[in-house]
Amino acid sequence: MILSALFLAISFVLPFFTGQIPEIGAMLCPLHIPILLCGFICGWPWGLAVGVIAPLFRSLTLGMPPPYPTAVCMALELAAYGAVAGIMHRKLPRKKLYIYISLLTAMIAGRLVWGGAMALCLGLSGGSFTFAAFIAGAITNAIPGIIIQIILIPILVMILNNPKVTKISN
Repeated sequence: MILSALFLAISFVLPFFTGQIPEIGAMLCPLHIPILLCGFICGWPWGLAVGVIAPLFRSLTLGMPPPYPTAVCMALELAAYGAVAGIMHRKLPRKKLYIYISLLTAMIAGRLVWGGAMALCLGLSGGSFTFAAFIAGAITNAIPGIIIQIILIPILVMILNNPKVTKISN
C-alpha cells in the first residue's frame, strides 16, 4: 500500500517536470511510467487503482488533464496499464524477455482501452473519434513516451525486483 501511495505521488508530481511545454509533456506520457511501475511492483489491483485515481485526482486538483473526456479516458487507459502489467508480470517468469512482453502487452491493451473509451465518450457527446485520431493519439504523438517507457520501465523493474536492492538490513 505504501509503495502504491508513492507511485501515486510520483504520478502527481512527474508531469510538472515534463508539462511546462504542453505539446512536449503530452508526448512524453509522464503518468504512464509510475502506473506501469506500480502494476509491476505492487501487483494488478494496486496498479489498477492507482491508474484510475491518478488522472482523476490531477484533474480535480489541478485541472489537468481536462476532466471530460480526457481524464476519464486516461483513467481507464492507465487502469488497464497497471492491471495488465501486474497480471502479466505475476503470471510470466521473472526474466528480462518476459518483462518486455508484459510491458508491451500492457501498453497495447491500455492504448486500445483509451481508444475505445474516447470513441464512446465522444460518441455520447455527439462527436466522433476516427481511426486516424486513434493512431495519432495512441502512437504517432506518443512515440517519445513509448521509447522512454520501453527503455526505462524494464530497467527499473529489474532493479526494484532485485533482492539485493530491496533487502532491508536490520
